[in-house]
Amino acid sequence: MSERFFLEQPPIGNEVTFPEAESQHLAKVMRAQAGDVVIGFDGTGNEYQIELTTVGKKKVSGTVRHQVEVSREAARKLTLAVALPKGDRQRWLVEKAVELGVSRLIPLLTERGVAQPVEKAIERLRRAVIEASKQCERNHLMVVEEGQTLEAVLAAKPACCLMLHPSGDPLRFETIQAADEVLAIIGPEGGLSDAEVEQAAAAGGQVVSLGPRILRVETAALAIASLTTLP
Repeated sequence: MSERFFLEQPPIGNEVTFPEAESQHLAKVMRAQAGDVVIGFDGTGNEYQIELTTVGKKKVSGTVRHQVEVSREAARKLTLAVALPKGDRQRWLVEKAVELGVSRLIPLLTERGVAQPVEKAIERLRRAVIEASKQCERNHLMVVEEGQTLEAVLAAKPACCLMLHPSGDPLRFETIQAADEVLAIIGPEGGLSDAEVEQAAAAGGQVVSLGPRILRVETAALAIASLTTLP
């Protein structure tokens, strides 16, 4: 089987029990049988070759035959602090951020934000991280934090802190190249307020532009992710 399956916890000894959702997928969709070998990962970098021993409708178990630590992480860590867009665009943003190797996503609370990062929304996004990681063969899960204010985000900023805004100076790639860790702040569809831009600049953030065109939230996020994480 070529598909990968998520383990909520590392194996106990050599024995593995898949979560109920993964068990149902194995049994009903993949029609797995005892003796089949599948790949599992636990979200912390470990990858397992697992021989299935028991296949039930809601519970599938197996034995680890081989374990290896495989990192497919980007060399440069990127945190996206982004005011979430509305609807399905949230999930799309998360999926592509996972594929591009973003380390962490912080739903940003802003003056003009529309989509609120309530508990159910955060849980949906975390599930989307798992599904995207299965598809792109990433073994470390991108962290989706609870919603944070701009003040809280700036209080924990790394040396390279970029606020993306049309009024900023054009982004110089050398700025990113010199950093081991980058924080990119992206406002909502209605834009960041002047006070928020001033707040970031006063805290030591660089206000930068990605060009003369106005980008959607998710477009700006993926543009900076591509510039930051790709070799």
